[in-house]
Amino acid sequence: MSFATISVIGLGYIGLPTAAAFASRQKQVIGVDINQYAVDTINRGEIHIVEPDLASVVKTAVEGGFLRASTTPVEADAWLIAVPTPFKGDHEPDMTYVESAARSIAPVLKKGALVILESTSPVGSTEKMAEWLAEMRPDLTFPQQVGEQADVNIAYCPERVLPGQVMVELIKNDRVIGGMTPVCSAHRTPSRRGLSVPRAK
Repeated sequence: MSFATISVIGLGYIGLPTAAAFASRQKQVIGVDINQYAVDTINRGEIHIVEPDLASVVKTAVEGGFLRASTTPVEADAWLIAVPTPFKGDHEPDMTYVESAARSIAPVLKKGALVILESTSPVGSTEKMAEWLAEMRPDLTFPQQVGEQADVNIAYCPERVLPGQVMVELIKNDRVIGGMTPVCSAHRTPSRRGLSVPRAK
C-alpha cells in the first residue's frame, strides 16, 4: 500500500530522526509534538536535540516542503507513535504518553489508515492502544473487533537504534513489524533505505 502522508507522534530522539528519514524519501511527513519550542525549531529547519547527521537531513526536508511540525494531529495515511514510556513506581511502565497520543490521533483517523506503535512498551500495549482508538472511534472497526476486515490496521515496530547513531541505524538496520493480523503486517510504511546520510566533517 502507498502512504502519501505519514505522521509521526513524538519528535524526540526516535521520532524526529524517523520523520526526517521518511521526509528524505520525498514523502509528506507531519511531525506532532506537544512541545511548542520543538515544533517551532523544526519548522525553521533546525533541530532541538543532539544527534549526529540529523540537522542537515531536517534542514533539507523542511526546505523541500516534505517535513513540517505541529502541536495538533491532522489527517494522515500512516501514523507512527514514538512517545516516551518512562517507568513509574515499582519499575512499572507509564503508558500515559502512549494513551494520550492514541487519543489525540483518534479524531482524525480514517478508513485504511495504519497505526504503528514504536515506543518501547510492555506486552499487550499494542492491543491496549487499539482499544483506546476503538473507544474513541466507534464508527471505525479495528483488528481486535473484526480481524482482517478492520478499517484501521494496527502494528508494533520495536526501536532498534543507539543514541549517536540513530540516522545511520534507521536506514541500515532491518526492522521487524508485527501486525495484529496478517493484513496489518502487510500494510507497511515505506522503507528508509536509499537515503545517503551526510557525514559531519
